[in-house]
Amino acid sequence: MENFKLDDLAKYKYLSGIKHSPDEKNACFVVHESDLEENKYLSNLYIVNLESEKVYRLTSFNTETSFLWLDNENIIFPDIRDEKDKAKKKAGEEFTQYYKININGGEAEKFLRINKNVNSIKIIDKDTYVFTSDHDLNRKELYLLKDDEKSEEIKARKEDKDYEVLEEIPFWENGGTFTSRKRNKLYLYHADDDKIEPIVGDEYENVGNFEVSPEKTKVLIISNTFKDKVELIEDMSILDLKTKEVVKINEQNKLVYHYAAFMSENSVIFAATDMKKLGLNENPKFYLIDLNSKEARCITPDFDRSIGSSVGSDCRYGGSSSVQVYRNYLYFTTTEDDSSFLNRIDENGEISKVTFGKGSVDGISVAAENTLIISMKPNKLEELFKLQNGAETKLTSFNDWVYAERKISEPIEMTVETAPGVTIKGWVMKPDDFDENKKYPAILDIHGGPKTVYGTVFFNEMQYWTSHGYAVFFCNPRGSDGKGNEFSDIRGKYGTIDYDDIMKFMDAVLEKFTFIDKDRVGVTGGSYGGFMTNWIIGHTDRFKAAASQRSIANWVSKFGTTDIGYFFVEDQNLATPWDNQEKLWEHSPLKYADKAKTPTLFLHSEEDYRCWIAEGFQMFTALKYHGVDSRLIMFRGENHELSRSGKPKHKIRRLNEITEWFDKYLK
Repeated sequence: MENFKLDDLAKYKYLSGIKHSPDEKNACFVVHESDLEENKYLSNLYIVNLESEKVYRLTSFNTETSFLWLDNENIIFPDIRDEKDKAKKKAGEEFTQYYKININGGEAEKFLRINKNVNSIKIIDKDTYVFTSDHDLNRKELYLLKDDEKSEEIKARKEDKDYEVLEEIPFWENGGTFTSRKRNKLYLYHADDDKIEPIVGDEYENVGNFEVSPEKTKVLIISNTFKDKVELIEDMSILDLKTKEVVKINEQNKLVYHYAAFMSENSVIFAATDMKKLGLNENPKFYLIDLNSKEARCITPDFDRSIGSSVGSDCRYGGSSSVQVYRNYLYFTTTEDDSSFLNRIDENGEISKVTFGKGSVDGISVAAENTLIISMKPNKLEELFKLQNGAETKLTSFNDWVYAERKISEPIEMTVETAPGVTIKGWVMKPDDFDENKKYPAILDIHGGPKTVYGTVFFNEMQYWTSHGYAVFFCNPRGSDGKGNEFSDIRGKYGTIDYDDIMKFMDAVLEKFTFIDKDRVGVTGGSYGGFMTNWIIGHTDRFKAAASQRSIANWVSKFGTTDIGYFFVEDQNLATPWDNQEKLWEHSPLKYADKAKTPTLFLHSEEDYRCWIAEGFQMFTALKYHGVDSRLIMFRGENHELSRSGKPKHKIRRLNEITEWFDKYLK
């Protein structure tokens, strides 16, 4: 076996989008891999036959990132492979071309073309589809215009690209998109006469999610309506597909919806929170609403878990569903302690676990006999598993080569009491080729969020560092997910109890694992972990080097720049720049930057509007001004997701820069 290599992360396979065929005899999913030469990802559809358990590749054009089952044997997927279509897209045309392919063989052929850029789509029947698409309130809809009018509109749009006019907040999204006066709208497409039918709602309505009822007679819509300033409270509406009437339901409850779906044709189950107790990060409750009486009732008053998997890893790509209604149950994932699990809930609020093993359930497709999950097991990369009678069977082996060819460092669990009644969990990974007679440098890795968790799933950067001669340690301080609302609530406390937890965990690690050289310890983290790295260097000189990634430096400046809005800073700090600027400054790492002595590397992405690059610039300038060795690297064409879904070469460059920085000061 060999140590991990820098470019290994370009060899991993990532899975997403698992979905059964209507008859549940087959399932389709997407496999993503890196193309290092072209610095991009290749995505193709795969089929698993659930009787034979045979897995085979269905497409090979390397651009198939999503799909829909048309029937038991045919799949449709969006693509632009025709040269004429590529030219039209480049010229400014709006359309989405779908291809159809039979899972038993044959070439993909053009199937339907919708003259809008489709964001999300669901099938009503073979001739009717419901979809969402972006609409600019300042521009005309191209599909409604005649050819000469369309040409003029496209010309006007091209001229507009030189400008951004901002009239609303937030005004941009992580990844480089400006959102002022942009809305996600709902449409019907009738394939038989090639007609797009807009679902008429409020002009300023923005559709977040939609679901089709079991009998395909209704559409459930979650949206919010705003002008000038985004509001967090959302609306739930029902579209009658026969009359096209849209009726709001549950209006009396002012909620933020985490998920909503039809439990039956006349009932809806949803998870939501009113944010009154713990703000943005408050865990939701489950509710059931009768569509006839319009009455909603909470069916889980004592539920205190987040929905979805917040178990961190730098080895995922693509999106998967983690919630699904099937046969009078809602199946959903929760993060509990250091892992995520599949559960199900009935209309009475009874919850039962479906999976029990440690790791992370990243995607699900539920069926009567063969429920499928995309999962990361402890210290393993994603694979597809079949769940039958409580037992899991591994169906794919895309990443087995890693465990056969590379030395794997196993996380060693430890718990530390950091305050009366407060216990946090963490792990230590020994360097490869460990020699108990040697002293080793170490890296403290801090997760983002803060409401996420570390677990024991595969983390490439940690394995690379252990193969590079470092010990690595990490933990879940207060503010993390998995232990309920009270544990995760650090509003107004950033840099206090969370900092204490991390430093006390470090003390315990250094006391127990004496092979770590306490004079050669570095610290790194991204997003919240970047905030904490910035905070740490202004409050202690115990670390010999730091690498701050996509960080927060100044809560005052962040209030008006982050894409998650003015509401995030106020919610997390219980203050605004006007009612308590002193508190925002008190919790800002920049305030303490003049105390920093630690050589620090800053990494930011040009299109990261979550933690805008100005945050990194401020810390970098402060350290340089005060004579501290520092370096800032800006990645063009990347955003807040650099370490997870950044371009392959950029991910490698990021990891190499961090490692070389630590090598310079710790070795």
